[in-house]
Amino acid sequence: MSDLATTPPDLDAAMDRYRVELTGYCYRMLGSAFDAEDAVQDTYIRAWRAYEKFEGRSSLRSWLYRIATNVCLDLLNAGNKRARPMDFGAPQHQASAVLNERPEVTWLEPVPDGRVLPQTADPAELALAKESVRLAFVAALQHLPAKQRAVLILREVLAWKAEEVAQLLETTVASVNSALQRARATLSGQRVRASEAADPLDAAQAELLGRYLSAFEAYDITRLTALLHEDAVLSMPPFDLWLRGHADIAAWHLDQGIGCKGSRLLPTTANGMPAFGQYRPAPSGTGHVPWALQVLEISDGKIVGLNAFLDTARWFPLFGLPEQL
Repeated sequence: MSDLATTPPDLDAAMDRYRVELTGYCYRMLGSAFDAEDAVQDTYIRAWRAYEKFEGRSSLRSWLYRIATNVCLDLLNAGNKRARPMDFGAPQHQASAVLNERPEVTWLEPVPDGRVLPQTADPAELALAKESVRLAFVAALQHLPAKQRAVLILREVLAWKAEEVAQLLETTVASVNSALQRARATLSGQRVRASEAADPLDAAQAELLGRYLSAFEAYDITRLTALLHEDAVLSMPPFDLWLRGHADIAAWHLDQGIGCKGSRLLPTTANGMPAFGQYRPAPSGTGHVPWALQVLEISDGKIVGLNAFLDTARWFPLFGLPEQL
């Protein structure tokens, strides 16, 4: 049965075929896993209510993308813009570091791969999908005006034709091409740091992550920092603190972060990158309790980014991580 022949009783099943790709689109637009899922739910509610007006002049997929785009534009016009700690100024030094907490709506959020990466047998298509949900790339998208963001995602990530994007946004091809050119120029000024997709892991990545897990659980900070790029970055939302370089990262782990000694790590993936659920020793002395979702950025055989998301009450259920060890 084609999309155009779908009848309302079958609409849920038909729409569900596009849930993952629509969630990925909304995540790139909004920078929040939870906002993206809410946006898709709102899209489906609007689609149900408006289905009688859907005259089949486009595919069901295109129609859903139009609705989802409008939902995201409404949210973005309300001022929502997600960021990383690195967007708020220069790195601090461990000796004078201040933990300044900002509200949840401030932060670019991680997302489980399965929520946003469609199943595909095409390695090139999957690689592009993973590249386009990396934390650094999604953070760079947040610097674009909302419609430029939509144009760039639709044209360069989802490979829509300019004519299709113009129809979706109810504008002209010339306007779409102009928006894409401006978006590219803005992104090039963001100097998005390269990192490698890591699902599935190649042999070198698996070996690096195995060494990281071993060093962290042994709390051997000398071994751990040897795995980092010389200008690697450590961040820990909801705090806007971030540190750069071996010396400050090592000093942090041995001073303010010493409570992480004795932690255990459970592997997972986020944003097409390797990740770990970190569990610190429980204050009771029995077992381990959630502390952070660590998302690692890797490049050229070294770790270039340690992103520790501390709001585990939100992240661990989303990633299917246990409540305690």
